[in-house]
Amino acid sequence: MTDTQYQYIDGDWRDGDSTDETTVHDPAAPEEVVAAFPPATRAQATEAVSAAASAAESWGETTPDEREALLYEAADRIEEDLDALAETLTREEGKPVSSSRAEVGRAAELFRFMASYARTTTGETVPSSDPETFTYTVREPLGVVALVTPWNFPVATPSWKLAAALVTGNAVVFKPSSETPTVAKRLVEILDDAGVPDGVVNLVVGPGSTVGDEVTTNEAVDGISFTGSTTVGQHIAEAVAARGIPVQTEMGGKNPQVVLPDADIEDAADAAVSGAFGLTGQACTATSRLIVHEDVADELVSAVGARAESLSVGPGMDDPDMGPAVSADQDETNFEYVDVARDEGATLLTGGGRPEGLESGYFIEPTVFTDVDSGMRIAQEEVFGPVLAVMEVSGFEEAVRVANDVDFGLSASVFTADMTRSRAFARQVEAGVVKINGTTTGSQIQMPFGGMKASSSETKKEMGQRAYEFYTHEKAVYRTDP
Repeated sequence: MTDTQYQYIDGDWRDGDSTDETTVHDPAAPEEVVAAFPPATRAQATEAVSAAASAAESWGETTPDEREALLYEAADRIEEDLDALAETLTREEGKPVSSSRAEVGRAAELFRFMASYARTTTGETVPSSDPETFTYTVREPLGVVALVTPWNFPVATPSWKLAAALVTGNAVVFKPSSETPTVAKRLVEILDDAGVPDGVVNLVVGPGSTVGDEVTTNEAVDGISFTGSTTVGQHIAEAVAARGIPVQTEMGGKNPQVVLPDADIEDAADAAVSGAFGLTGQACTATSRLIVHEDVADELVSAVGARAESLSVGPGMDDPDMGPAVSADQDETNFEYVDVARDEGATLLTGGGRPEGLESGYFIEPTVFTDVDSGMRIAQEEVFGPVLAVMEVSGFEEAVRVANDVDFGLSASVFTADMTRSRAFARQVEAGVVKINGTTTGSQIQMPFGGMKASSSETKKEMGQRAYEFYTHEKAVYRTDP
């Protein structure tokens, strides 16, 4: 019998109460159903928040070593289940299975990294201007946090949120994407098996319009961490602004890779192709604009085109260079942007069609457009697919201006041998993540992650050595002994 219990509330697995059914299909073979279950209702989301509120105080009072032990145990169990988790991830989301294995391994690493903060998430002593008063700060958990996560990194993104929230003593309501519910369910099962107390972690899978709205607007929620589309993220931030609770939103990107005349062209081409087409371009940090100096444009474009055409495309379980889009909607969006780019006058260098022999899945060829200018939609809007826009510039200042000429500001990179130019780029580019001679994608877990402009509205960065700050209040304490 197919497992239909995708809701985990106050320590119990149960069916959703909705009369509808959520069906997940393998994006490489849409006729194959990967999961089918009734989604949660708003009432169940309310119940999940109440369960977290009831558990928050006792979990916040647990000792650091207890929270540390739970996270280490979860990390061990994630590693033990790595291959099965990776296969489930690939069948739901479509990415090459080697990428799925890497993502699951990263999740274990994230839990271990945050476990180390259980005993070190401390305040500080501050010199007092009154010799009779001792001044210091302490950090305390927010209470109940809502975690809303996307489908493109359905193990790693929940892991860095869950680990940071739990290690600082918060209770959690976790709403994953309905595109990838089974890996989310398995992650919560692992936390359950690791010994998380009832009510401390709650999972509700259902529509954003009901379940998502409830877990982000319920007044018992003390903080929200969201990763997803700009439209939804901005809506959440605006909806709860009057309450003044911490809200962390990681949203879209239109990430540029700038290539100057003194760059290593081979390295720059490798990075552009990896950044644009890795994970089918379905990453918020994907390289979507290649801004290249006119002196090296022909050489670089030729190298990028050749590499794009050599990439293998196919089902994720075959471990190709590039898998399918996640869904029929995203598949349609990819081809719509190909048409838009053509209509606006961009030149199709390569790709743009359905790969031969892969007509039944959500596949598209790695696609490169040249002759793109900043006014085109292909240069301004996030495609979230493997479509790269090449833009020529005549100098460094123009390159920076074009890089900044979008609403987004998540990630950016520059390829140059001139360290003075690279430092100037790092200062001037409007992006939260800057790479020098590296691809726009990827991040190290000890480094903070977040963007600028329409890419983020967070009060504190995610990941990094102070990721715990978002999930805690800081109190200033003045102690004068009698």
